Amino acid sequence: MTKEERIRGYVGLAAKGGKVVSGEFSTEKAVKSGRASLVILAADASENTKKKFTNMCEFYELPCLEFGDREQLGQAVGKEFRASIAILDPKLAAAVLKLEE
Repeated sequence: MTKEERIRGYVGLAAKGGKVVSGEFSTEKAVKSGRASLVILAADASENTKKKFTNMCEFYELPCLEFGDREQLGQAVGKEFRASIAILDPKLAAAVLKLEE
């Protein structure tokens, strides 16, 4: 199983457990409220979106990574296209980050 498939699996697990928020507004709200454990951005998200979340994650000392494109990210959480998602579960976020090392 590739690293990408494993990450997609963890994101899917988090989504099934209701531990994911997706879309810019919801992701931003989760980060600012302290509920987010990890932010994942699509590689083809706009430069503005990437900059906004990268800066926000730095400020709130949250990990932020790029994964797949908007379509893949959307599919992983069972939606259409998503430029950003936040994983709310600290253990699942840690599992994804461990794969990125």
